[in-house]
Amino acid sequence: MTAFITWSGMARWVACIVWMHRISTRQDSMLLELRAIAKRIEQTARAEHELIKEVHPAVSEIRKSVAEVTKAQRAV
Repeated sequence: MTAFITWSGMARWVACIVWMHRISTRQDSMLLELRAIAKRIEQTARAEHELIKEVHPAVSEIRKSVAEVTKAQRAV
């Protein structure tokens, strides 16, 4: 009976180790996916920032012209 309990305990340890290994493997793959997603988001943010830098001067010019038009309309 003691031998059965001993072997049963060892089998449980092995099952636990295998299960933890599976969990660890899944976590590693999930972390790799998250890193790839973060990298893509960072690249998109950089590209968006560059676009905003190009458009920014035009936006200020548009604001000036809109302000002039509103002043002209108020004067009428």
